[in-house]
Amino acid sequence: MRILLRLATLFVLLPALMACSAGAPDLGYYLQSASGHLRLMGQARAVDDLLADGTTTEPLAGRLRLAQQIRSFASRELGLPDNGSYTRYAEIGRPFVVWNVFAAPELSLDLKRWCFPVAGCVSYRGYFDRDEAERAAEQLRADGWDVQIAGVPAYSTLGWFDDPLLSSFIGFPEPELARLIFHELAHQVVYLKGDSTFNESFATAVEEAGVQRWLAHRADPRLQQQASVLATRRQEFIALLRRHRAQLQAVYASGGPDLAKRDAKRDLFAALRAEYEHLKTHAWQGFSGFDRWFASMPGNAHLASVATYNALVPAFRAMLAEQNGDMRSFFDAVTKLAEMDVAERDRWTKRYSGRGAPSADSTSAFIPQLPGASAKPDEKMQARGGVHD
Repeated sequence: MRILLRLATLFVLLPALMACSAGAPDLGYYLQSASGHLRLMGQARAVDDLLADGTTTEPLAGRLRLAQQIRSFASRELGLPDNGSYTRYAEIGRPFVVWNVFAAPELSLDLKRWCFPVAGCVSYRGYFDRDEAERAAEQLRADGWDVQIAGVPAYSTLGWFDDPLLSSFIGFPEPELARLIFHELAHQVVYLKGDSTFNESFATAVEEAGVQRWLAHRADPRLQQQASVLATRRQEFIALLRRHRAQLQAVYASGGPDLAKRDAKRDLFAALRAEYEHLKTHAWQGFSGFDRWFASMPGNAHLASVATYNALVPAFRAMLAEQNGDMRSFFDAVTKLAEMDVAERDRWTKRYSGRGAPSADSTSAFIPQLPGASAKPDEKMQARGGVHD
């Protein structure tokens, strides 16, 4: 009966419940979302069966065993849901499971939103097929929107289904694999209809705390050093994006003519790319983990999503500290917060937001998406976007 209920709600719920994806309320979109997800679920096999199968390669078996250790830690030590999520594995044969389409006006950083009767409004729509995402993006561009397509390695069905491990992220460096699993499981704990910033900031705060505790649990200096390097580079890249986003926002808010705004926009994005290349060459020894963000010409939609995954992270971090680091008490407090009306939540935001300075790990999710397992190790650390996801 439970599985029948899930299948019955899939066509209505799934497009908007992908925590790192979204959709539009048309039948064709619902159909591609439902069929894509059901196809994915059909590909998944139990990890225990794969580990007992003599044909599973040792590199994959090692990653599956690691993922199971992380999964067990998530429930045992972080209080995240103890269910069938991430106990199955699917080889999907592509670098991303979903491609998100973001859109913003030519001279604005306000993302376009699509609304659903069940899950509320979201600021992106996701496709299981890259070509379909491209067609949707082209239509938006033809209508005058500034559009971004971002590959997503994972998404959450918020507990409606047991989300599987995927080949699109199983090969990530250990800290990033843990980060992704903690983030997506957090979406099963609290989901506030129509508030992507709340949902993603909460999940990012959970992943931050989770990774810190996982690294302490592992007590591996090599792993801690790897995580520190990745976090520092992520922080520097995020600071670069924030600075240019603020400059672009000021341009759009000015009273100048549109032609001058277009010129300033072009110059700011050129400066962003140049500064990134300098950072990559001189500070990161050629590290190219964020190159995907520049694979297509960045635009408003790229920078508009910067705040979604991070804006409330300092507030959630302060809230966790107020609970003395107890994750279960924290989850209870966030659940109560999600039940408040908008005015009450706004007061909470003002109370907490200034109490925790952003850290390197607090802003991981909105950055370019993590590439697939076939990527070189130094390319796999890119943070999720819009992803994640």
